[in-house]
Amino acid sequence: MIAIRGDRLLDDLRALARFGGLSPGVDRIAFSETDLSARRWLVDKLAAAGLEAGLDRVGNVLGRDPSAGKAILIGSHTDTVPRGGWLDGAMGVVYGLEIARAFRESGASGSVGIDVASFQDEEGTYLPFLGSRSFCGTLRDGEIAAARAEDGATLTAALAPLADAPAPFRLDPARHVAFLEAHIEQGPRLEASAKKIGVVTGITGIRRFRVTATGAANHAGTTPMAMRRDAGAALVRIAAWIGEAFPGFAAAETVWNIGAMAFRPGAANVVPGEAEMAVEIRDLDVALLDRMEAALSERVTAESRDGVAVAMVRPTVVAPTPMDAGIVAALAAAAAAHGHAPVLLPSGAGHDAMEVGRVLPAGMLFVPSIGGISHHVSENTDDADIVLGCQVLADAISRIMQEVS
Repeated sequence: MIAIRGDRLLDDLRALARFGGLSPGVDRIAFSETDLSARRWLVDKLAAAGLEAGLDRVGNVLGRDPSAGKAILIGSHTDTVPRGGWLDGAMGVVYGLEIARAFRESGASGSVGIDVASFQDEEGTYLPFLGSRSFCGTLRDGEIAAARAEDGATLTAALAPLADAPAPFRLDPARHVAFLEAHIEQGPRLEASAKKIGVVTGITGIRRFRVTATGAANHAGTTPMAMRRDAGAALVRIAAWIGEAFPGFAAAETVWNIGAMAFRPGAANVVPGEAEMAVEIRDLDVALLDRMEAALSERVTAESRDGVAVAMVRPTVVAPTPMDAGIVAALAAAAAAHGHAPVLLPSGAGHDAMEVGRVLPAGMLFVPSIGGISHHVSENTDDADIVLGCQVLADAISRIMQEVS
């Protein structure tokens, strides 16, 4: 078994939080100086733990166990959203550091070791999942050249300080036998159920739609109701239909959202001539997502009438990623061995395990978020829960190592 040291784990987490620390919270945006400084700190910590560690030219950090021919990869990310929380993905990276260090300190030997990765720009400041997609070799030609932050800054310019770094690290199918990621839950379910460990069954698929309506703007005081070409009214009817119809399609874990709606020209005394709204659906079941999308498309087509043209496009589609059944079982067994029946749940948020899990058996562990809060300076998790989560992950890795060996 791998016995982690909770005090050292918490010290490292708080040391990492000082890079971009806001007291409370952290502002450590991908490729900022604080982000790169944090990554160099991590390289030093991994090297001190006996791993071969480096920072590559897309900003990924990788630590390799030099004594092992095969390895379990533990990874997550250390970049944050603006004015974000101190744990988020960084907790999973420090878990990897502590488990790799404790494994080597234990004197354990064998054919399987532990590698650790911190992937760049999971949060999508420039390009979502840049690091894990680069690592997996799934970036498409031209994506880096086209990527920009909201302020217009280019990813190409952000990469310039790393031009002399090694070529991008790549997943090694002959070496890496599994991928494990730990994360705060970012939601309220563990805390609400008084459970300490969540085991992720899969990361949900995402489909986003842009629904637009085009009618004719006119004076709202002088245009009779029956003679209006009201683009806004068409979208309001669709939004109301979503609230009534989607529950009939949904499974227990299906979620949906109308995230934005805009009328133009946007004045109280003008009939909207144009309107737009954003709709998102998430679930693990592709067939269910297909049915919901088909029903929404049919409703959009039906609203294209009375001089108003309504259309729908799907700018974003992310396929769901199931977690490996054997790793799910190992995580659940490790939690149970510590006296904690785990909650089996999907992840409604995207994670690097979503990308790596497409090419490698993967699993995820959650620990509770106090108040269900994430991506905010008040984000926090009880110290005891952080330590427990790391030990459960370490025990699960021991189980996986035994199976692989």
